[in-house]
Amino acid sequence: MAEFNYMTEAGLYTGKTLRGTRAPRYKRFETVAEAVRFAMEDMPGSQLRGCVLEVNEARFDEKQIRMLYDAPAYPLSRREK
Repeated sequence: MAEFNYMTEAGLYTGKTLRGTRAPRYKRFETVAEAVRFAMEDMPGSQLRGCVLEVNEARFDEKQIRMLYDAPAYPLSRREK
């Protein structure tokens, strides 16, 4: 993946949950890195499907969010599995 700025502001639109619980549908983050961490580590997998990360009018789906998280340039520590 080309050089990516993880320190830019980002918005995260979450997908629907399987149970239909009411969770916030949009969340704003100071950095892309925090948004990616939230999506990968804190959201249930069912909600990750259909979620969209928006950065400077560019949109990233759940597969692209995973690529950003797995990239060597990702600046935050990853939670142990």
